[in-house]
Amino acid sequence: MAIFMDRHDLKGATAAEIAEAHRKDLEIQDRYGVKFLTYWFDEQRGTTFCLIDAPDESTVQCVHREAHGHVPGEIVEVALSAVEAFLGRIQDPDPPPGRLSAGVDSGHRAIMFTDIVGSTEMTERLGDRRATELVRAHDAIVRRCLKHSGGREIKHTGDGIMASFASTPEAIGCATVIQQQFLRFNNGNSEPIHIRIGLDCGEPVEDSNDLFGSTVQLAARLCSAASADQIFVSENIRRECGHQDIFEMTEPLSLKGFTSPITAFACVWKNRA
Repeated sequence: MAIFMDRHDLKGATAAEIAEAHRKDLEIQDRYGVKFLTYWFDEQRGTTFCLIDAPDESTVQCVHREAHGHVPGEIVEVALSAVEAFLGRIQDPDPPPGRLSAGVDSGHRAIMFTDIVGSTEMTERLGDRRATELVRAHDAIVRRCLKHSGGREIKHTGDGIMASFASTPEAIGCATVIQQQFLRFNNGNSEPIHIRIGLDCGEPVEDSNDLFGSTVQLAARLCSAASADQIFVSENIRRECGHQDIFEMTEPLSLKGFTSPITAFACVWKNRA
């Protein structure tokens, strides 16, 4: 058995209709030897994502076809740990007290990377022990900001952190606060830490065989392209954030893994409340 996530394009469907389709999947899952773990529904974009424990992709297709006829357009194999890190759950959520059902999560996420600028040179200059102390200071600041903004740490990259957010505005707010916290830290320390941040947003299953594959790749590349104390964001982030006045367009960026130049924006974070 393996874990799969599939993607359905169901524009015009309602949350109630998707919930009923999920119920029908559960109703016949034992007949096929599969287990439907949970689902996400993005009503705005008309997309649904199902998480299934199944022997293979064709079985996933068969269950959906018999249960309600909504066959997925894409199916990718995923790790439960990665799904939980990105999306926060791997089973149907419990409804709040007094309600019959839980609110439906869209599955759309903003992905953020932080990176300590010049970390290799910092280690060579200060030595392993002192450099490790500064990395820990970075981690503490970023994790504190994530905790207060609803972000989830996905992994530590060695000299940075990768995180996800259910809300794009919260992701931008967190990135802004992170840079402001480092500015405050540097004003009181003889050894400053300068970081760069990159953000993109998207769906868990798009045109890639990896969970949030293209979104993760672009967020990481934008982070690498940024200079010290900068926040670089994608066109998707700028469009979804809603506060256009805080972004300044950069020159088109030639990024590794992308065939065409990428339009990116720098977030103006200084002097923001």
